[in-house]
Amino acid sequence: MPPFVIAAIALAIGLLLGYFIDYLIKAKSHKSAEEIIKDAERRVEDIARKSELAAKDELIERKKKVDRELDKIREEVRQQERALDKRETSLNDVESNLKKRERMVEQQQQRYAERGKVIENRERELERMLQEEQDELFKISGLNKQDAEERLLERLDKKLKNETGALILKHQQELKQEQEKLAREIIGMAVQRYASTHTSETTVSTVDIPNDEMKGRIIGREGRNIRAFEKETGVDVIVDDTPGVVVVSAFDTVRREIAKISLNKLIQDGRIHPARIEEIVKETAREMDDRIMQLGREAAEEAGVPGLHDKLLYMMGRMNFRVSYSQNVLRHSIEVAHLTGMMAEQLGLDADLARRCGFTHDIGKAADHEMEGGHPAIGADFLKRYGEPAEVVHAAFGHHDDIRPEYVYTVLTAAADACSASRPGSRRETLEKYIRRLEELEAIACGFPGVNEVYAVQAGREVRVIVDPKQINDRGAAKMAREIAQAVEENMTYPGEVKVVVMREVRSIGVAK
Repeated sequence: MPPFVIAAIALAIGLLLGYFIDYLIKAKSHKSAEEIIKDAERRVEDIARKSELAAKDELIERKKKVDRELDKIREEVRQQERALDKRETSLNDVESNLKKRERMVEQQQQRYAERGKVIENRERELERMLQEEQDELFKISGLNKQDAEERLLERLDKKLKNETGALILKHQQELKQEQEKLAREIIGMAVQRYASTHTSETTVSTVDIPNDEMKGRIIGREGRNIRAFEKETGVDVIVDDTPGVVVVSAFDTVRREIAKISLNKLIQDGRIHPARIEEIVKETAREMDDRIMQLGREAAEEAGVPGLHDKLLYMMGRMNFRVSYSQNVLRHSIEVAHLTGMMAEQLGLDADLARRCGFTHDIGKAADHEMEGGHPAIGADFLKRYGEPAEVVHAAFGHHDDIRPEYVYTVLTAAADACSASRPGSRRETLEKYIRRLEELEAIACGFPGVNEVYAVQAGREVRVIVDPKQINDRGAAKMAREIAQAVEENMTYPGEVKVVVMREVRSIGVAK
């Protein structure tokens, strides 16, 4: 019997004894001690028998539970055995199928080997018959093998000559097409020399004041007015000892223009305090948005580019307040649009599409201070976002030769951009300075030995060097071009790039008398 059962029985007996002893004490007046003890013994025996029976029942229940668990484990083992039997049967079937396939492959290999032997026999027979036929032909024709080969080669030579003629005609046609394409590019380069009479403008960042007392009112008590103005406009206001002038400084030209107009309004109004500053700046900003949109519409109409999205027109209008080397970017874009359209008309292309490419090529400059990247990539992203054609997007992205041109409009836009930017007067370059730069460019090239003549063309973007062919050979010409380019890079300052072209010319003259 388990120890816990014995302990339980002993505890029960002890409790019963205590209970009956108490009972005996209470019943002492009614029964004798002997009867009480006998009665207690009978009760203890009954309790012990009941406890023993309960312990046996519990043992029987535990045994049943263990038996059920064992039956469950046996069932799982039997299921695994059945699965293994099925897998073994499947593997046996696979092995049997593989053996059958191996036998089939062996039979096929044997048949192929037999067919190979038959084919070899037939080939030998065919060679024998061909040899006999060839010998018979030689007898009939009266020619030997060498004479037959010569006649065959002669016939083949005539055939190849005909085919060669056809190939020559084909290549001549392709060459003609390439020549036409090259002619278009040459025309495009020639029209780069077009120049309009447009003179660039510049923006002013100073505000005139009536007297120096106004500087104190602009600053305000403890600087509250100037701080409120700078916070609302996002610019820096510089108030120094310069008489009659206040300087407005900001990287964003539109914001600077808003600040300039707002400050003029405040000076004219005379009421300068934070609340009035906020009111005037907001009013001026709304007026500036309307003005920018109107400038964009007028520029698009002047350039002959209809149907632009309002956001693109707004961005183009912003460029009226952007300058590049003192050249107004909006006026530059209009000029490039006209140049590109003229080139396209001369080349038989779509002039409207060309003007659209030229007009929007610098649109990225309106936002390049707000976004990361150069203005070609930013402009291309803007144009693509608002549904412009692929030619327009590519022209904006590739007009500085950052990528390989895929459309002729990109080349025309780049040519017009270079023409507008590099011609004399477009970027506030005086005529004397322009001539001096060309003379310096020609002087650098003339300093090399073997140079006969030097010409600076295309507003100093290209220098053409004619050398003595007796002193400079082809390899020497290539080396000289590189050396002149390095000398120009080291000794000159110039916008864009300068192309160096070294040319050799041999002239043979004969006189008939």
